[in-house]
Amino acid sequence: MAKTAALPPIVHPELDEITVEGVLRALADPVRLGIVRQLAAADRELACGALTVPVTKSTITHHLSILRQAGVVAGRQEGTTRYNSLRRNDLDALFPGLLDGVLAAQR
Repeated sequence: MAKTAALPPIVHPELDEITVEGVLRALADPVRLGIVRQLAAADRELACGALTVPVTKSTITHHLSILRQAGVVAGRQEGTTRYNSLRRNDLDALFPGLLDGVLAAQR
């Protein structure tokens, strides 16, 4: 039986590594902001395939990686599916009102 390659672990920044500059930089892109809006509206984790974005799968992966590195989203792998969720509690604790303000802004 053939062995399958192990997937690399999903790395998330610790709270003290998340900066307001990094969060705002990640949210400045319209595609990433759209992903965050969808996660916020769902109020639960979503599989990558459940996200509606006007880009290819590899580009979605890139955008989710930037959001994860900035501390905006958390991801987990289950089999071949990757799930993403908004780190709302962490962001609200670090930067009260920031996420709500960004999400309430006109599109």
